[in-house]
Amino acid sequence: MAIIEEIYISEFNVQRTGSIGVRKTTDVVKDGEVIATSYWRTVLAPNDPEASTVLNEQYYLDIATYAWTQTPPAPTPPPEGE
Repeated sequence: MAIIEEIYISEFNVQRTGSIGVRKTTDVVKDGEVIATSYWRTVLAPNDPEASTVLNEQYYLDIATYAWTQTPPAPTPPPEGE
């Protein structure tokens, strides 16, 4: 009868402003079955100093770093005559 906690990033949303919404899920697993789940959420500002702590997976940290080095897109003007 092993009880373990599995923590993973279950949501990662890059906004137009450069902020990144992160949700981590913690599953408590007993004998291969999830018996409880909890969530933790935060928003990272561009170049947030906490990013490496929150995004403790290199994959997500690389995406955040890339997103924060890009120029935000210019607003698209509405079509004329409509």
